[in-house]
Amino acid sequence: MRRGVPGPAAVVRAVVVRAVLGLLALTLVALPFYAAWRYDAHRRAVTPQAAPPAGARPVTGEAAPPRGGPGADAAAPPVVLAYHDIGPRGRSRYTVTPEAFDAQLAALARAGYRSLSTEEFVRYLDGGPPPARRSVFLTFDDGTHGLWVYGDRILARYRMRATAFLITGSVGSHRPYYLSWQEIGRMAATGRWDFQDHTHALHRRGAVDAAGTQVSALSHRLWLPGARRLEREDEYRARISDDFDTSLAELSRHGLPRPRLFAYPFSEVSEPADSASSSAILRHELAARFAAALTNTSRRPLPAGRRAAAAREVQRLEITRATDLPAFRAELDRWTAVTPDSVPRPLEDRAGWERIGTAARAGPGAFTGEGPYPGGKGYAASSYRPLATADWTDYTVEATVERLSEARNDVGIVVRDRSLTPVTVSLSHSYVSLFTGSGARRTEVARRTLRDGAVHRVRVTVRGAHTEVVVDGRFRIDWTDEKAAGAAGRGGIGLVARNGDAQGEWPRFASLRVSSVRIASPPGARAGTGTARTAPAEGR
Repeated sequence: MRRGVPGPAAVVRAVVVRAVLGLLALTLVALPFYAAWRYDAHRRAVTPQAAPPAGARPVTGEAAPPRGGPGADAAAPPVVLAYHDIGPRGRSRYTVTPEAFDAQLAALARAGYRSLSTEEFVRYLDGGPPPARRSVFLTFDDGTHGLWVYGDRILARYRMRATAFLITGSVGSHRPYYLSWQEIGRMAATGRWDFQDHTHALHRRGAVDAAGTQVSALSHRLWLPGARRLEREDEYRARISDDFDTSLAELSRHGLPRPRLFAYPFSEVSEPADSASSSAILRHELAARFAAALTNTSRRPLPAGRRAAAAREVQRLEITRATDLPAFRAELDRWTAVTPDSVPRPLEDRAGWERIGTAARAGPGAFTGEGPYPGGKGYAASSYRPLATADWTDYTVEATVERLSEARNDVGIVVRDRSLTPVTVSLSHSYVSLFTGSGARRTEVARRTLRDGAVHRVRVTVRGAHTEVVVDGRFRIDWTDEKAAGAAGRGGIGLVARNGDAQGEWPRFASLRVSSVRIASPPGARAGTGTARTAPAEGR
């Protein structure tokens, strides 16, 4: 090798050194730009949080006496509240302002309410005891960024927690409307938030016929324009199953626990226009993956409780921009469960009666002789606090009825109201009948002839699957229906009054009392699909 000429190893070293120095220079030049890009990406993925509304303070204290007297909510199920978004400028009726949300949580705190985690709520639905004397389950649908920007710090102020139902296919899209996965991660890390399922890509509407009628794409079989037909049941099942599984996989991929609850998009469970089989398919697929599904509407009252748990469907109290604080308190009261012993004289609770099927005012006036009535003759029906009494079982109703007129008018007392097995005791001038079911499925199963009279006293006792009717202390009907056992037969009371003569009087309830029954099962009760026994009640 000639002196002064570098060898191959030296050449390689020189090349490597120059490359390293070049990369270092490039890194030093690019680092500020990379840092700026990362900061911008982070800023776009994680929106800064807003401070809670000024002037508010955390509040604690003893709960005010519950409506209906002491012990009305001693073992009450939780009330489930449904929100959507929180924001100061939203025009949607579903956007609650931060000030309103703060005031609502303050009202809950003052009344001694505690918010539940999803785990606590599901444990209760699975058969556990009510988790607290007063509790709420706060839920938010859709996963909007207002939960992180405005809601999170308000929850922290009152030491409460909430559950967000995510449309996983929308996370990070249409920013800043939907939450990002980075924001969701931060929310989960606080311990204040749980995340559950609200579909992956089926929170939308779709056509169910050639005319383009739009309904929930999850809850219905959709119209296939290319084939000019409705989806087959197997196609529908495959479509919704794939969406559920994709959504669950997305949540798992981002490190979140597997959801136990599902919220129906638009709260549309099913529609009469769709076939019953589609509803059965949807419920089956949901039951295979979730403990329960949540909705804001229901064909019968399903507030959180044993009836709802059996149906695997829970109805929520929806809070909107129009829900001011007095309305919030009133609705919370309407949904809070009461016991028969806490409301012994229902007719005195004028606000508790909800009229059925008539434009006349709600209230008990059509049953007490005060009016208003649907007309000179007609029919009036009301339920007593159907949300608060949905889980009633083992209770007695005692009533005195006046102004009964032969073949002209009659009254009805409904027990197990709005359940799957309602029972109506129909009382007239000369007979008492027992009906099961409602509407077109209402069937008379027993009848007793009475001593004619304008006044009758009746006692109706509900114990498990058994219903006992005694009129004037003498005439008795016993009815046992195994379908009424358990949650299927739970329900409160309703009243019916009918006047068939425009020139005659409407009948009236001179008194109405309810009370709890502690006996587990009646002596001599017989099980069966449906058995009735009529007998005198002397000596009882």
